[in-house]
Formats: sequence, C-alpha cells, structure tokens
Amino acid sequence: MSIFINRAFLLLVGLVCTAALAQSPPAATGTLVAVPATSEVRQANDEAHLVLMAEEQDKEKAQAASRVNLKMKQGIDLVRREDPQAILKSHGYYTYPVYAEEPLPKNQRTRQIVSWRVGQYLDVTTTNLQALPKVVASTQRTLAVNGLNFGLSDASARRLDDKRIAATYQNLTERIASIARAMGRKVSDAYIENIDFDGASSEAQALVSSLAKMSMRGAVAEPSVIEEPSFEPGETTLPMRLVAKVRFK
Repeated sequence: MSIFINRAFLLLVGLVCTAALAQSPPAATGTLVAVPATSEVRQANDEAHLVLMAEEQDKEKAQAASRVNLKMKQGIDLVRREDPQAILKSHGYYTYPVYAEEPLPKNQRTRQIVSWRVGQYLDVTTTNLQALPKVVASTQRTLAVNGLNFGLSDASARRLDDKRIAATYQNLTERIASIARAMGRKVSDAYIENIDFDGASSEAQALVSSLAKMSMRGAVAEPSVIEEPSFEPGETTLPMRLVAKVRFK
C-alpha cells in the first residue's frame, strides 16, 4: 500500500513539474540593445515671481515696526489695484537689535543696543506680464524690490512636459531605425522590452533679474515719479532623457 502511495506521489510531482515547464516563458533570443534618447523643448516664460520688501530702522522698536506695517499695507494695496489677479504671500517678518560698533569697555560684557531693525517680505506671483512694469514702478515708492525671476505657469509646464515626452520618444524611434540599418536588420525585427525615463531632466531655468538695492531711511530723496522698468521674460528650456532596452529578433 505504501509503495502505491509513493508511486502516486511521484507521478503527481512529475505532472506538476511538467505543467510548470510548459507555462514558463521561452528564453529570450536575439540581440538586446540599450538605446538612449534625448530631447530639448523650449517655451516662452509666462509667469513672474516678484519679491518686495519693507525695512525700517529706529531707536524705538515700535516706531520701526509701525512704519514697516504701514509701508507693507500700502504696497499690498498698490499691487492689488494694479494687478487684481496676482497671488500675494507675506513672509519673513523680522525684528532684531542693532548694536553699537564701538569696542566694549573692559567692565562691560554686552554691547549697547542703539536701534532696532524691522522688515517684512511680500511674494507676488502673476501671469500678467504686461502690467508687471507698472506694478514694480508704483510699489517702489513704498517697497524695495528684493528679487525677480520668470518661469512657466503650471498650465504651460504641463503642456511643455507633454511636448518633451513626445519629442524624446520620437528621438528613440529614430535611433532604433538608425541602429537597425547599421546592424543590417529590419526595423520590424526590433521590439521594445523596457523604457526608463530616468528623471535626468533639469529644473526650469529661471531668468533672474538684478537685485534692487534697499533704500535706508535718510538716504537720497526719491524722485516724485519712478520710471517703469523694462523686463525680458526670456524662455525656459527643459531637456529629457530616457533609456530603452530594445531586442532585435
């Protein structure tokens, strides 16, 4: 009885192994080639990122803070009036003491506070590039320009990403055709096993303007009218790279 059971068990194992071998994929044949492909697409920048700031210094901390608060309120009102669709974000409110620069006396451990410096930043994001020069000129009577750069809006970035994916894949098909000709093979003999978009694309290159110098209280008097600045938004270039595994039959 035990011999019969053993024989039945061995027969069952043999059937399972045979079925497993029958279902296993056939060994890959032919020549496997790693094919890199690249592309580069450009798009005119359509979004500006402007950083405005207010800073005051006074012996009285409350006086300095009050002037900064008033300047920032006036600046925000000006931006909203000139560009109602702009996205505003306040950040970086700071207050810190300014110490005397004279050397400390021997019997004094800490330097004397001579004044307080208070400041705040305002980020302005807008796609209304036509109104940007007027916005900057009008706010510079109250606030200082801390930085300006141009880039792509979210909608433009998505469209550009679609373009560079299509361009990269087109470059891949062209390279596969070139490799097939060099190998004396037909393009129909090649099939793609794997595509790896390796994330080698660079971030959007922003065109950064020169920083505006801060005007301290008591500096040279500002002109009654500030001329509008001139800006060239430039364009953003986005590269992309992929590596495909192509097998020729």
